[in-house]
Amino acid sequence: MLSSIISPFIDLLHRFSETLPLPWFTAIGAFVEEVIAPVPSPLVMTLAGSLAGSQGQAVLALLFLAVVGSIGKTIGSYLVYWLADKGEDLVLNKFGKFLGVSHKEVESIGKYLNGSWTDDVVIFLLRAIPIMPTAPVSLVAGLIKINLRTYLVSTLLGNIVRNMVYLYFGYTSVGALESINEGLDSFESIGYVVLAVIMAGGILWFYSQRKKGGKLKFMEKLASKKADEQGS
Repeated sequence: MLSSIISPFIDLLHRFSETLPLPWFTAIGAFVEEVIAPVPSPLVMTLAGSLAGSQGQAVLALLFLAVVGSIGKTIGSYLVYWLADKGEDLVLNKFGKFLGVSHKEVESIGKYLNGSWTDDVVIFLLRAIPIMPTAPVSLVAGLIKINLRTYLVSTLLGNIVRNMVYLYFGYTSVGALESINEGLDSFESIGYVVLAVIMAGGILWFYSQRKKGGKLKFMEKLASKKADEQGS
């Protein structure tokens, strides 16, 4: 079922690779790959790397493609961030009381996370590590409203590193893309499990802390801890 849904997008990306100049394919393909989450994330970059290799381009050209692809992927991730942000506002304002969580409480988590250098490092690593799926990161960042500057800069830089890894795989493995992508997809499945565990742990922590101190105390505790960190 899922494969029948995403196969047209994969076919479209392959057609792009045959008709568009390589930098344009890399940027547009990266955007599509980020927005259409089920599309395998190694697909565009490994294919772009393979094309660069078959065209006889120097290894240094991969850096340019990594930057171009990161720009496209960052634009796509911002679209996911924006949709998640607006979706959270709509859903929690209307149904928050039934879900047991309010719009203010969700925003308080984002405010607690914003401003520290560790936020930049965490988002950078989530973007840079190849096995980590990127769409869930964009979704969660939009839901809790991670600082937009932190989100965009760390996403851009992390994607450059991630893209370089995939581009190099494609560049050095011309003719073996299918097996390479299958192996990378298997590793990325592990990333989905890791993110699911982290998110589940975060949700359990949120509810346990709120249950201990009540809604108001919980929000005050987050604000106080954040103020102490900024003061230090």
